[in-house]
Amino acid sequence: MKRKLIAAVGVAAMMAGVAACGSGDSGAEGDKSLTIWAMDGSAPEPWVKELNKAFEAEHEGAKVEIKVQQWNGIQEKITTALSEDAPPDVLELGNTQTAGYAVTGGLADLTDLKGELGYDKWNKGMVPSTELDGKLYSAPWYAANRVVVYDKKAFKDAGVQPPKTRDEWLDGLRKIKDKTDSQPIYLPGQSWYVFAGLLWDEGGDLAAEDGDKWKGTLASPEAQKAMDFYKELQSFSTAPKDADEATPQQSTDVVPKGKVASWIGLGWEAGGAIDAMKKAGSEADFGYFPIPGKTADKPGKVFFGGSNLAVSERSPDKELAQEWLKMATSEKWMKKYAEATEGGLLPNSPGAQVDPAAGSFAEAMVKSSEVGALTPITPGWANVETEPNPIKEYMTKVLKGTSPAQAGKDADKVIDERINKS
Repeated sequence: MKRKLIAAVGVAAMMAGVAACGSGDSGAEGDKSLTIWAMDGSAPEPWVKELNKAFEAEHEGAKVEIKVQQWNGIQEKITTALSEDAPPDVLELGNTQTAGYAVTGGLADLTDLKGELGYDKWNKGMVPSTELDGKLYSAPWYAANRVVVYDKKAFKDAGVQPPKTRDEWLDGLRKIKDKTDSQPIYLPGQSWYVFAGLLWDEGGDLAAEDGDKWKGTLASPEAQKAMDFYKELQSFSTAPKDADEATPQQSTDVVPKGKVASWIGLGWEAGGAIDAMKKAGSEADFGYFPIPGKTADKPGKVFFGGSNLAVSERSPDKELAQEWLKMATSEKWMKKYAEATEGGLLPNSPGAQVDPAAGSFAEAMVKSSEVGALTPITPGWANVETEPNPIKEYMTKVLKGTSPAQAGKDADKVIDERINKS
């Protein structure tokens, strides 16, 4: 995931002081030193220290060093590192990026280790991003997904309860519009991860395999249905139609100014909004609920953003690196991880999930995780997300009056060209 994921509301910056950012120098072959690249904000310091102490105790002479990396520019940095003779031994990779690194040959093939890694126990929504062409190249580490954050007072004033279906959701937004002076929902026109969930609910996808190539599928009837619903939701919002949730940043630049009854975001955004409102002299009173589905029996699908852990093919001590990976992603240590993040990040297996606090962001997120999904698993997908993102442009065109069919055809041409690039 290309964004800092401190998903537990109120969780502090968790990696501060673990280690400074640095290059991937591993020790000489045989000296049992491991270098782990972890992204800023991904691993709590107490968890890291306890894990590495236990690992070093089990492997005499082993020394583990965590080197914290920043998301900005990380793709280029990892690409370079994987081509060198002494890359970091284990790397954290965004789950939408993993396939792109696997196809280069820079990641170790872990297929024979499925049983030892607990493959069959992993969250089914996380598994696809770890594999390419039937082979396993990483283990899922954590994930997070969006939920609806709402102002309890605005909902109470309008007599609205958290909805369970799309129809109830729209009905509640109408009541908030009629009975309060709050904006029913803040929803920018280019929140494409939200749109993706609606599209998956309709049985569609952003792209599909076509023989030995991929093709965009935004001109499909499913995409039109999803965009029609998104357009209806967006009609209750004053957010710009040609920007995403970060322009302006909804959690710190929009919500703290007040009069926003609800919005869709990640845990770190909810925490950011709470902090910003406190600094501005007000107090947030948020509730949380999963994005509603078409029926009440299950919530709407959501994008499962997160990270995987992989071993470098050129690691100076690949076997030791694999042992660290097994321990770090085991159910025992993933449960400790979930506890350390206060349930705010989803561990790689249901068995490691801790019970989140009632009424918390984490509680709503866990409910949604049952239907988490991922963008197309292909090395070329990273090219699609490059700005200008054709999915964003498609959404803006539709919101400004272009027919979904025509806007979809325009977007699919760009997707077809980008997704099939090596």
